[in-house]
Amino acid sequence: MRIVKFMKIGAACIAAFFAFGWVVMLLWNAVLPPATGWHTITYGQALGLLVLSKILFGGCRGGPRADRRWRRRMFERWEQMTPEERERFREGMRSRCGHGHADETQHAQ
Repeated sequence: MRIVKFMKIGAACIAAFFAFGWVVMLLWNAVLPPATGWHTITYGQALGLLVLSKILFGGCRGGPRADRRWRRRMFERWEQMTPEERERFREGMRSRCGHGHADETQHAQ
């Protein structure tokens, strides 16, 4: 039963990949040549662009399971922290994300 479900998901992923390649080709050929004068592309080139964009912009992350493991690990660390450690962590994150400066200027006014 699991193998059938896995095969269906695999077939759907492969079909989606080829459909996205077709969409990339249509969009490229409809937008870029008239706007920029670039050449039209073939279906194979569109698939290549899709793979290249995944490598360059999507990375090779571990997928949703890796994200769940990371969240669980961070939650476990958070649960083991003392209130002082939690506040120090929050302050560090605020200063790294640029929120620390805005808070200081609002208090000064």
